[in-house]
Amino acid sequence: MAVNNHLNFFFLLLSLHAIATSAQSGFVSIDCGSSSKKYTDENGITWVSDDSYIYTGENKVAQTPNSVSKVMSTLRVFSTRKKNCYSIHFTKGTHVLVRASFYYGNYDQKSTPPSFNIQLDGNDAGDVDTSSTDLVTYEIIYAVRSDTINLCLAQTQPNQLPFISALEVRTLESTMYPNVDLSNYALLLEERTAFGATNSTRYPVDQYDRIWVVGEAGTGISAVSSTAPAINTSGIYDNPPSIVLQNAVTDTDTTSTAITLSPTIPTGEEVSVYINYYFSEVAVTTQQRSFTVDVDDIVQSDTIIPSYGGTTELSFYNFTATSNTKFSLESTFDSTLPPLINAWEVFFVSDPLTTGTNSADVKQLGLLQTQFPVLAGWTGDPCLPSPYTWDWVNCSSDATPRITALYLNGYGLSGTIPDLSSLDDLQIIDMHNNSLTGDIPASLGKLSYLQELNLADNDLSGTVPTSLSNNNKLQFDVSGNRKLCATDSKSCQRSVPSSSGGTPSDVSTTPSTSSSNKSSSKLPIILGITIPAFIIFIAIVAFLAITYQKRRAATCVTMNAG
Repeated sequence: MAVNNHLNFFFLLLSLHAIATSAQSGFVSIDCGSSSKKYTDENGITWVSDDSYIYTGENKVAQTPNSVSKVMSTLRVFSTRKKNCYSIHFTKGTHVLVRASFYYGNYDQKSTPPSFNIQLDGNDAGDVDTSSTDLVTYEIIYAVRSDTINLCLAQTQPNQLPFISALEVRTLESTMYPNVDLSNYALLLEERTAFGATNSTRYPVDQYDRIWVVGEAGTGISAVSSTAPAINTSGIYDNPPSIVLQNAVTDTDTTSTAITLSPTIPTGEEVSVYINYYFSEVAVTTQQRSFTVDVDDIVQSDTIIPSYGGTTELSFYNFTATSNTKFSLESTFDSTLPPLINAWEVFFVSDPLTTGTNSADVKQLGLLQTQFPVLAGWTGDPCLPSPYTWDWVNCSSDATPRITALYLNGYGLSGTIPDLSSLDDLQIIDMHNNSLTGDIPASLGKLSYLQELNLADNDLSGTVPTSLSNNNKLQFDVSGNRKLCATDSKSCQRSVPSSSGGTPSDVSTTPSTSSSNKSSSKLPIILGITIPAFIIFIAIVAFLAITYQKRRAATCVTMNAG
């Protein structure tokens, strides 16, 4: 038997090596805040720096890294913006496991681990409560909804800065976790436990790099190990690694008839739960071991008789639970052995996933970011979840939000104004105080909902399109553009009105700009009055001077004669 076990272990290692060689093609492993471009850890996982996945944040080093792996010894911290997002290109529709890890490690020497929000593709995935001493992980399983996975962190409390230590994506089989529609819902991991194990399990033992933690035996519960030379998991649709079925827990009292299980559910909340139970008999026996899975003492399954060297998986879904819900394994009346359990996975099912901001609007914002690189640092969904929109946009409250405003004043933009006509729900465009050049696009006149347009203090030239100047409902400001002419100017006299469809005070500009516009509009009148008056004044002065000189000359002659 010992020889067989050694041979089985040897062949297991060979198969794991083969799996590891192929599986990493579906992995993305990001060491956040690391200065190392690429390295391989003790599990054979290849890690890369996060520099190419995000533009914001600062690299920091954990002050107490001795208890964690190299991956967790660095982190990236975010002190600006409503949210900061990692963007990972991935094939749309792929079923994936996304895992984010957070190890505070007193990096800021304040001994104050922060709390903040985590988001996936515009969906709120919950709040992260980090720890002074422990590694905290959040894991989500879903089907990729576009060609990019966006994981974002958002500040929710003053002076509590979001951070992240590691971000991982693992490809799953499309047949796994089939009892939930992963294209419309996500599974949020609560726990994944290997009962009776002495060490946690992950890649390469689990080819999908799911992490199975050690399940502690409770009072009256003992750990037992399987004597089976191998455990067959073929045909089990969630593909558990056989090693997590080699151990189990059961009641110490062989006459006991129940094992109570207690997943962690937040107090006062009712959540939709998805649970996978895994069972395998640990010994050849002539006795009967049969039981059911009960919830609140109500039988919820057919009779389970674990097979020696085989695997039984039982999935529970489409039901809600609270912190008071009782999960248990109950022996049937004819069972002579107590129940046992080898492993389980407990998930919460998310609310329906959002489809995100209107795709045409997102595409246009992407073109804006390409033209103006200063905007490239904003990633993730521009509108969702509310209120964590990008800093320079405003959005509608529709289920599929539309972009309703662009606030790009003072962003140092240079170049021409792009065609924004595809953003056809725009109501406000504010691009003042930049270095924009060229003409004002006539296409802006196609925006039927546009109410305010502020292009003041740029270097625009040409003329104001008639579609804008003749729009009585539009308030616009183009002051401060010295090369810009009104549409009715035949000789380009630079006197462009500051607004249309309202007084200058209606326009979203600074008071000094409006005052300057008023002075400019009165200049021709002032000059028309001042210049003629000045000419008349000069003529009067000249006449008086000549008269005075003549009188003075006459007086002198008279005096000389006298």
